[in-house]
Amino acid sequence: MKTYIGIDLGTSGVKLVLTDSNGNILNEVSESYPVFSPNSGWSEQNPEDWFNAVIRGLKKLNSSQVACLACAGQMHGLVVIDDVGNVIHPCILWNDGRAYAETELLNGVIGERFLAENTGNIAFAGFTAPKLLWLKNNKTNIFERIYKIMLPKDYIVYRLTGQITTDFSDAGGTLLLDVENGCWSKKMLDICGISEGQLPQLCKSYDKIGTVKSEIAQMLGWGEVAVAAGAADNAAAALGTGAVENGCCNVSLGTSGTLFIATDKFVKPNNNALHSFAHANGGWHLMGCILSAASANKWWIEDILGSNYNLAEGARHLTGQNEVFFLPYLMGERCPHNDVSARGAFIGMTPDTTKEQMSLAVLEGVAFALRDCLEIAKNCGICVKQATICGGGSASPLWREIIANVLGAEIYTVESAQGPAVGAAVLALTAGGEFENVNAAADKIVKKRLSAVPDSRIAEKYNFKYLKYGKLYYSLKEFFKMR
Repeated sequence: MKTYIGIDLGTSGVKLVLTDSNGNILNEVSESYPVFSPNSGWSEQNPEDWFNAVIRGLKKLNSSQVACLACAGQMHGLVVIDDVGNVIHPCILWNDGRAYAETELLNGVIGERFLAENTGNIAFAGFTAPKLLWLKNNKTNIFERIYKIMLPKDYIVYRLTGQITTDFSDAGGTLLLDVENGCWSKKMLDICGISEGQLPQLCKSYDKIGTVKSEIAQMLGWGEVAVAAGAADNAAAALGTGAVENGCCNVSLGTSGTLFIATDKFVKPNNNALHSFAHANGGWHLMGCILSAASANKWWIEDILGSNYNLAEGARHLTGQNEVFFLPYLMGERCPHNDVSARGAFIGMTPDTTKEQMSLAVLEGVAFALRDCLEIAKNCGICVKQATICGGGSASPLWREIIANVLGAEIYTVESAQGPAVGAAVLALTAGGEFENVNAAADKIVKKRLSAVPDSRIAEKYNFKYLKYGKLYYSLKEFFKMR
């Protein structure tokens, strides 16, 4: 029996799924690795840790007769290697804020209009191009040794196959790609001081780009195994939750949070507060990304309260009328504010405020931050009436109900919560010839279940509370900068 593997290279660890030729999941495994923060606001990982974790996971899958695999991965991370293939600097991650000066240069001096015309997006500190400029400005000796530039999942593909490629969904997050026209932007490469030869070959997510090296295949007990180009984690999560047709939406509650809306044409918001990227199925999507989602809840529950129980359940009766607000900007914020200086805050507490209310406020704050992104999409004429949900935070029934009421949309769960890994498996199955195209594979494989429906009474209360929430960031914006 032929089998297929989907790999999700996340921030806290890697998840792998093994499927049969119909996409039925046969096994799931996960492996963790550390994140390093050598300075405040910095976030790094060692690519070797990723590869070792992937190999451990592949061994645990106990897979046989593998026909094809594909990898999804965290976006924007800067991996640089020298001419003999050695990584010459820790990977600077998507949630790293060190390149704030370079981001201001790109948006303020080069100009947001110029960036939008040449890439389809403006600069965010987490994007790859500002990080390249940071290396150029701060570690010239490293910058001058760069032979190839890769994104995280592409490094895994490189180690498995020896091929240096990337796909359009991931390349869009570099700020080096002309997203609408599907090519590297010569003007952006010149600004960053790099050549097209230093960048990966562009491929479609479902393209076969090579095979697993014989020595690795032999170690794993495999024959010849094809490898697909793969996709950005959010695009893969959309495949893994069935968000493939125009207007379909997926909400991801992982370390970060995303609102992903598939579109059949390239859409560029007037204020560029959302990202306009390619989808892994060959189409397009709009995406809003908030930097802290399930990680904010984990921080509050485990690090602050020292508990393993979500106390928000004790305040369920207060949904829509909780007087405590939480701004989830623990790592700064990306969409729609693009502010690395933003910080988390509790607001509205009294002597009667309980831990349960504060816990509920954390869940609500993340939902409101996602609503901020949805409002931008609405301004583009996009209407979202239902959405799938994935990621670790999606396991909370209360959080799903809150998101349904805050977004005003029906929320569906899927059979497997491993959205990006399942999406990667969809790409592997398509590349392996089991399905005619990605949409057909997703339609056949993904099984949805209605999980939460907006309650008009509670939704109206959340609409009122959201109006208050929307003023808080702007009231504190200048304060955040006073450090």
